[in-house]
Amino acid sequence: MLTLVLPNYTATAIGPYFSNAQLVFVSIVTVILYVAFLFIQTFRHTDYFRADTGPASGEDHTYPSNKAVAVSVVMLLLALGGVILIAKKFATILEIGLTHMGAPPAVAGIIIAIVVLAPESITAVRAAQHNELQKSLNLALGSSLATIGLTIPAVAITNIFIGKQIEIGLSGRDTLLLALTLFLSLLTFGSGRTNILAGLVHLVVFATFLFLVFVP
Repeated sequence: MLTLVLPNYTATAIGPYFSNAQLVFVSIVTVILYVAFLFIQTFRHTDYFRADTGPASGEDHTYPSNKAVAVSVVMLLLALGGVILIAKKFATILEIGLTHMGAPPAVAGIIIAIVVLAPESITAVRAAQHNELQKSLNLALGSSLATIGLTIPAVAITNIFIGKQIEIGLSGRDTLLLALTLFLSLLTFGSGRTNILAGLVHLVVFATFLFLVFVP
């Protein structure tokens, strides 16, 4: 007698894990939020993300041609293909290196996050150095939302179909740091004005997170 075993979409997982139903729900929510951000950025409220331009700025913005867009899409897919092909070897080398150094497992995630966000982060820092604050915020916000909105569904699909249980919950210490970061972000961006002190406080919180990873 043939018995069909379906994935468990209703059970509640115990511990810092999501059940399949919870993973599906969170994935749908993150995708909806990311699509909403893209809609706001490109259609509804483009003025929120556009830097002040005019005769004094000396900038003349033009839209790229269809050919340029097509070439960019093809090159992007080729680049993503290359990243996927080398990801497995990179992960193996990274795991061996961290094991040899005796580093905590969380360091691997930090290194991967740095590699993923490095291009946009470097460009955002350069834009800030040239006093292009709007461009810097657009790059930082866009890359962060893309990373979160696309990584979570990918992790959820891997968890459901491959069957590997991935620990998603945060410890009490990390939860406090996350809440502090969100509170600082509200203070930094809520008023529309900021200064170097706010940026320094953000860096201090990030440095605290890195320190506690190595010295829990």
